[in-house]
Amino acid sequence: MAKRMLDCVASDFAHFTKEDFRSSIAGSEDRVITCECIGTTMPLLGDLTNAELASSMGADIILLNMFDVNKPVINGLPEARPKDTIHKLKQLTGRMIGINLEPVEDDMPSTNDNTMWAMSEGRKATLANAIAAYDMGVNMLLLTGNPGNGISNKAISNSLRTIGSQMKDKLILAAGKMHGGGLLSEGGEKIITKDDVKEFVQAGADIILLPAPGTVPGITMEYIRELVIYAHSLGALTITSIGTSQEGADTATIRQIALMCKMTGTDIHHLGDTGYPGVAIPENIMAYSIVIRGVRHTYHRMASSINR
Repeated sequence: MAKRMLDCVASDFAHFTKEDFRSSIAGSEDRVITCECIGTTMPLLGDLTNAELASSMGADIILLNMFDVNKPVINGLPEARPKDTIHKLKQLTGRMIGINLEPVEDDMPSTNDNTMWAMSEGRKATLANAIAAYDMGVNMLLLTGNPGNGISNKAISNSLRTIGSQMKDKLILAAGKMHGGGLLSEGGEKIITKDDVKEFVQAGADIILLPAPGTVPGITMEYIRELVIYAHSLGALTITSIGTSQEGADTATIRQIALMCKMTGTDIHHLGDTGYPGVAIPENIMAYSIVIRGVRHTYHRMASSINR
């Protein structure tokens, strides 16, 4: 079994396999923080990437949203060849890196034309894009949807099967929804059900993404706890996600959400990318971390050098 992620440093992550990452997360017993970042927005600190900022506040895993494998852009990153973008980000953060891919259906309407959320070919959940991500150094794929892109759970399952057919042994595959994604038919408790969890696991998901209690109408701690228990019974890990801009709420609210997520028994805690556009409010990352693992482990992650 790999060293638990709580105790890992950059040199550990540098040689971890997929199974090492998976056992490292599981061994941390509900104390792993994932922060979502958008590389195409202006970095909050100007000349430093949002990923570096999130890492400095206690994130264990960086999840890139809006990342196009064909045209990779991370503003604030020192100049690098496109194919070296992820490797460079790993050098600067010393973290595990994941990206979102979206299982877009051709006949599904989108409300995102001419907005920053508009889809591009390099962000779609295809096998070709999964292979390209792996070749760039990505450790995890999350199959999910941004607001307005109309991503259905059926489409997520179909993409999981296609990608998992060749990449199951190479990449951690996560799947689920943190909000309705623009589909009224999959709102509230219909965002994800036990049937969806079973379908995702059977389709190849290692980790199930669930909305954090209190972040989506109708989503309670008790409901998510049932889904976490069920996912664990099927051998999958879980992520509870703040994906409704509440990563930009006041710190007291963040602490409430963190404690509810802790009570669900989830393995990974996720903060979204729009506290400020592109990253969660930095002090909320630290506050969340302190709730679920105390100052000892929070400061250890914050202080650990990338040269260790």
